[in-house]
Amino acid sequence: MKVNVINLDNKKAGDIELAEEVFGVPVRADILQRMVRYQLAARRAGTHKTKDISEVSGTGQKPFKQKGTGRARQGQKRAPQHRTGGVAHGPVVRSHAHDLPKKVRKLALKTALSAKHAEGK
Repeated sequence: MKVNVINLDNKKAGDIELAEEVFGVPVRADILQRMVRYQLAARRAGTHKTKDISEVSGTGQKPFKQKGTGRARQGQKRAPQHRTGGVAHGPVVRSHAHDLPKKVRKLALKTALSAKHAEGK
């Protein structure tokens, strides 16, 4: 397929032959969406973190005896229900990236180039 080459002055500078297998692929929004999500997930830092029971400072000793006080039984001051305790099920440092097959990534690039060509950009 032949297209015009435009220079910076918006004048025609010639013609170029574009490959049909790259710029003539039908536009698939589902493939483009998968690729965008793949790229944005890989870009996330994932550095959020809270301290759990084993990471906060405090003793492992029982705060008071089990029976006879009239209070609820407690195991340690580092438990999540206490003011200085750790966070239960909080965020941890991790990678948000996931895999996308190489053929799908290739198809997404061809789809994006085909969409640009179809819009005249």
